[in-house]
Amino acid sequence: MQTTLKIEGMSCEHCVKAVKTALEEIEGVQSAGVSLTDKSAVVDHGDGVTLAALKAAVEEAGYEVI
Repeated sequence: MQTTLKIEGMSCEHCVKAVKTALEEIEGVQSAGVSLTDKSAVVDHGDGVTLAALKAAVEEAGYEVI
């Protein structure tokens, strides 16, 4: 599966890395592509990964999913 998240609060490449790391630490996530320009993340994951889990990981990293 693939899920796209719109993310607020990222302002630099450090932010991108923090969001990418947070998402990829979720069990069942194969990869996460994070774009500062688009303010988004595209996450490839298994069926067991919920949108709530993705949002929680981003929010725990200090950013907002809109």
